[in-house]
Amino acid sequence: MNKYDIIVRPYITEKTTDLVAEGKYAFVVDIRATKIDIKKAVEDLFNVKVLSVNTARFDGKKRIQRQASGAAVGYTNRWKKAIVKIDTDPKAEEYLTAGGKKATSAKKYKNSIDEFGFTQ
Repeated sequence: MNKYDIIVRPYITEKTTDLVAEGKYAFVVDIRATKIDIKKAVEDLFNVKVLSVNTARFDGKKRIQRQASGAAVGYTNRWKKAIVKIDTDPKAEEYLTAGGKKATSAKKYKNSIDEFGFTQ
């Protein structure tokens, strides 16, 4: 699955807007995406460090359309929501090399996702 296909759109509500202060962002994701897929996609697309991913699946709601010839019964689409917690204080990572010397990685992560208007 492509990383652009995993994240469908941001999920913006009053509650998810309040979660931005805690470093949590909500997305509508592909129904088949796993937590690992979601974590990799968010890290690659937004250049942030993901700490945790929580998901919730929603079944489609039943809808009845009344017609002159009877009633047509259908369902809305099922979907999946992911709440992603990012590291709001990214630091350089230290590790030991083969010679036993300490080295730091030059990876710098962003501390917020600005692409969809989310700011702290």
